[in-house]
Amino acid sequence: MSWFDESRLDDETAIGAADLRFRTLAESGSRVRRECIDAAEAIREAVGRLQEQARPRAIIAAGPDSRLLRAVLEPWCPVPFVAWPGPALPGWAGSLDLVVVLAPDGADSGTASAVAEAVRRGCQVVVACPPTSMVADHAAGRWSTIFPIATQDPLATAVVVLSFLDQVRLGPSADPEGVATALDDVAISCSPFRDLSINPAKMLAIALADANPLVWGGSVLAARAARRVAESIRRASGRTAIAGDVDQVLPVIEATRPRDVFDDPFADGGGELRPTLLVLDDGNEDPVLGEHRRRLEDTAAARGVRVEMLTAEAPSEVARYASLLLQGTWAAEYLRLGLVDD
Repeated sequence: MSWFDESRLDDETAIGAADLRFRTLAESGSRVRRECIDAAEAIREAVGRLQEQARPRAIIAAGPDSRLLRAVLEPWCPVPFVAWPGPALPGWAGSLDLVVVLAPDGADSGTASAVAEAVRRGCQVVVACPPTSMVADHAAGRWSTIFPIATQDPLATAVVVLSFLDQVRLGPSADPEGVATALDDVAISCSPFRDLSINPAKMLAIALADANPLVWGGSVLAARAARRVAESIRRASGRTAIAGDVDQVLPVIEATRPRDVFDDPFADGGGELRPTLLVLDDGNEDPVLGEHRRRLEDTAAARGVRVEMLTAEAPSEVARYASLLLQGTWAAEYLRLGLVDD
């Protein structure tokens, strides 16, 4: 059995043992800057090539990491857009279409297969991957451009491709410096050397220490961040963490037994782990999303379910997504740090 020792969140010895994980999170902003600088020349080449031709008939995001591009581009892209995470391409894809691929490690055989098929069909191809990798080898072709990736960071890789699509007016604003600054701000506020009384990630970890989190984000990007945060919490704690839309999260809250003030928190080895609703707010003011949030929060209040919140105020949608994702990941790592085996 494990229990949560919040004193470890400010203990220098415990923090030192987790230094590599914390350092990896703290360097998120610098990885975005590095990847975009390293890929700048290749991006300029791809922008020039695309501007010489007619606007693509459609954009196909291939590979398992294509869903992030879909979350960003679907509401904005001026041409038809499809995410195709499998090892092939849609049957209609051809020379009039642009295929974009995120391959942070460059070693996925299914992605390499999709890239090779795109080259064979004569598609315009843009691939963000390590320059010496299986995917890069399959991307060689007359109409292909490789954006060189060194850090294997999925978010930094996505920002590189989104920056390119922004420059050719096929995607929303994705200012890499704005994303990097948002990540730096999170790293400062959630630093392991910042006391838990003023550290939002440590305070969230404490709030989740005796709970099974239900993570909800209203917008498309916030919902994706919610799924990633829930995944981080599961990996860090080994506990149940659910992310979903309102129709998936609300029944769990409704089925929760109302809190009894006479419950003994130490009975039966510490009592049950109750749900806690974690809301990811990226500032989207859509009235439908506002109504969904009110339903969740009102039902949580009626069932005695605690509500926690992560907010992001960065200037762009991509930067707000990055901020929410990193805040939740910091909290998951502090949850991992505080949990100790009995």
